[in-house]
Amino acid sequence: MASTVSRIRRLLIANRGEIAARVIRTCARLGIESVLAASDADLDSLPARLADRVVRLGPAPAAQSYLDPDAVVRAARAVRADAIHPGYGFLSENPALARACEAAGIVFVGPSVESLHAVGDKLTARSHAVAAGLPVVPGGEAADVAGARAVAAEVGYPLLVKAVGGGGGRGMKLVRDPADLAHTLDLAVSEAAAAFGDPRVYLERFVASGRHVEVQVLGDGARAVALGDRDCSVQRRYQKLFEEAPAPLLSDRLRAEMADAALRLAAHLGYRGLGTVEMLVDRERDTFYFLEMNARIQVEHPVTELVTGLDLVAEQLAVAEGQPLRIRQEDVVVTGHAVECRINAEDVEHGFRPSPGRIARVVLPAGDGIRVDTHVQGGSVVPPFYDSLLAKLIVHGADRADALARARAALDLLRIEGVTTTAPVHRALLADAEFAAGGVDTTFFERFLAGRLVGADR
Repeated sequence: MASTVSRIRRLLIANRGEIAARVIRTCARLGIESVLAASDADLDSLPARLADRVVRLGPAPAAQSYLDPDAVVRAARAVRADAIHPGYGFLSENPALARACEAAGIVFVGPSVESLHAVGDKLTARSHAVAAGLPVVPGGEAADVAGARAVAAEVGYPLLVKAVGGGGGRGMKLVRDPADLAHTLDLAVSEAAAAFGDPRVYLERFVASGRHVEVQVLGDGARAVALGDRDCSVQRRYQKLFEEAPAPLLSDRLRAEMADAALRLAAHLGYRGLGTVEMLVDRERDTFYFLEMNARIQVEHPVTELVTGLDLVAEQLAVAEGQPLRIRQEDVVVTGHAVECRINAEDVEHGFRPSPGRIARVVLPAGDGIRVDTHVQGGSVVPPFYDSLLAKLIVHGADRADALARARAALDLLRIEGVTTTAPVHRALLADAEFAAGGVDTTFFERFLAGRLVGADR
């Protein structure tokens, strides 16, 4: 049984970077005391200065701090926190942290242990999706090369080899030629084992004209609502770079069917908290398949907030306290269009090589419809230990064309000096005619890079 409290008064934030700063802002608005659990590398970070209190979590390497469930719970108990918000990444979808919170009588701001188990394993998630009546991409588990060849014979080429225990593109490999299957399978298994501690992989048919569209859901365990959809098809090596809401150029029928499918899965799971049901839209067939469910807040949640007017962190906290949903489906109204550019400390000209270092100067755009979620300022150090995300530029407009125009103007005003960032590639992206037309698929960005930027194929 999940722990609940009548009201969360002190919240431990077991994360770093822009999501930590984001959660702290909502805590301040709600009158909740924020305590940041920071590694040695983050004790003097902007989130550490924004939080009401800071507690040391451990050494800089994530395995000894942000990825250690026992360290997180010890920190929460030391400051007598009512609840732990895990953000995204790190331990956000790890049942071990949710279980440890339960044992310690601390509220875990996230789904139940059962839901985390149900969707954390990709094959188990597929089986739940099928049970809930969702279509899935044809495929199956491959325990060895013989098993992989059997699945490949059934679904055909090209196909994707995917890690069972994780996401973010790690352990995911494309196979076009049967002669490459054995070698690619070995690579995927090794990468999956190193990244997730789970060497299992499965195979899926590769949908060449696929779009990555996801539906945001919020549930209280008894009821769920869909909070609109997002398009996340602009990706490099399965890593998202740009997101927008609502997804452009979807038929009303397909949009409604995807929302209904996401709600069916949430109901099947008795889902509590924020979650994202990710779909692969086949542009040629005007249909969709279930991909996976992320049981946490997403990096791209601000675009949903801007088009719905909701504070998703506040809704997370309310559900975690045991409150029934404060939102009815008929209350969800999508207004205008929002886009998000992920600004990373990476050198595009050298194959998106990480660019850690000290930031000399930051100038952030501001104005009507412009929001910047960041954890950096002049003097901030970008450490080499973690994800390279520096800031998210989120822009809301009356429609997609307006949002893109505002984003172009905002990018022209953005300055982050001292490290190399991906801002220039976003400026080029927003100037691209194919992208501006909308509805690009997941292969678009690699083609865009190959045609326009030095170092695209490195």
